[in-house]
Amino acid sequence: MGASDFFLETVFYAFVALTVFGGLLAVRTQILMYTVLGAAVAFLGVAGLFMFLGSLFLCMMQILIYLGAICIVLVFGIMVGYTPRQVAEQGIRGQNLLLAVPACIAAVVLLRSAVGRTVWPAPPDAPRDFSLVAVGRQLLENYALAFELISVLLLIAIIGAIIVVTVKEDPR
Repeated sequence: MGASDFFLETVFYAFVALTVFGGLLAVRTQILMYTVLGAAVAFLGVAGLFMFLGSLFLCMMQILIYLGAICIVLVFGIMVGYTPRQVAEQGIRGQNLLLAVPACIAAVVLLRSAVGRTVWPAPPDAPRDFSLVAVGRQLLENYALAFELISVLLLIAIIGAIIVVTVKEDPR
């Protein structure tokens, strides 16, 4: 194993560690802002993995969409929807840990058996052109319905966020 292979393997495991530790921080912390920070770190790790795998487009989309949009919306929602005391008190206390662990194990077993029994079609030939124009054309020609559904879902999420933020608390 040469120095180049060792460096690439080290970079790969660094991105994996960044993703895993960011995800653990996101789901295990008791402070809401740290949850968003953990999610951002995990998203950055996934973007690094995309970059490592040679997919610059997916890397940039991961950074723009998840880091640039979703994390900012989460921070905005926390700032608007909670007082500083509520943010500090909010968090996971581990009440349902005894239920969560068996549920996760059951989900993994069910998914693994479903994936193992499925007969998957052969993957299509890889496209030769990876330019932004070719990727955009491919997405808009073959996946237009998915784009429309995602845009409707984002619209519903934005309207829901506006409703949650504008609902006044009951003074009682």
